[in-house]
Amino acid sequence: MFRRVAVLGTGLMGGSFALALRLHFPRTQIIGWDRADVLDVAAARGVVDEGFSELADAVRGADLVYVALPLGAALEHLPEISQHAAAEALVTDACSTKAVICRAAEKCFRGGARFLGGHPMSGKAVKGVENAGAEIFSGAKYVLIGNQPDGGERAQKFAVLLERFGALPVWMDAETHDWAVSIVSHLPQLVTVALAQVIRDETDETGLPLSVAGPGLRDALRLAASPYGIWRDICLTNPDNIAHALDRVAQAIDHLRTRLQSKDLQESFDAANELHRTLEELKG
Repeated sequence: MFRRVAVLGTGLMGGSFALALRLHFPRTQIIGWDRADVLDVAAARGVVDEGFSELADAVRGADLVYVALPLGAALEHLPEISQHAAAEALVTDACSTKAVICRAAEKCFRGGARFLGGHPMSGKAVKGVENAGAEIFSGAKYVLIGNQPDGGERAQKFAVLLERFGALPVWMDAETHDWAVSIVSHLPQLVTVALAQVIRDETDETGLPLSVAGPGLRDALRLAASPYGIWRDICLTNPDNIAHALDRVAQAIDHLRTRLQSKDLQESFDAANELHRTLEELKG
């Protein structure tokens, strides 16, 4: 579907996208751009056919440019990407917030190459191309910014590519995306960080209470393994939505605190059970 694809950032998400391309479109030429040491690992794993240290060399001639960089780096390099992208190219990103980068892209992409904001709702708590896998998109939602009927031929072709990966494209505007993910993605991460901090601070020199923790805590703290480097730009570019989400959690905790000696907690547990069932149904 795309003859030559440039993957900018061959870490977990960029490497996984390249491996999914390799699996489903084996004739596609995959070009990588990253640090030399990362490209060496990517090449050894068969993630890329060729790697470049100069951005212009990687982008030039590609009909699809996949930007899998941290948001700050993506914003920094967006003007150079637009300068060297072919007129018929589609440039898309995988950043976790969309309003900021889509506004920046409007200024850079005024003709020729087209920009399509995107966000795969999948990933792992670890990073690096060594953890990349073609299956990471299978069964996962993949947000695309815009209206599907007005997406244009290149955007529609990318959506079809995602479907071949097993992903489920979902179209929406950037502001709606940033509000939605602040609730279902950013909030769980920060709540997990807060929970880990409380447990760490409460653990004494004997190792209690952490030493008696069971699998439930490990399940609850899975996101605690996520490094700050991944989340720094997310928090910096979506602070209002995330602050609102944290306020709502604070209200919910206050509600639970005032009802600890009341059977009213039954309603809260029932609501939580129902949401979990709904989430499982959506997964199926």
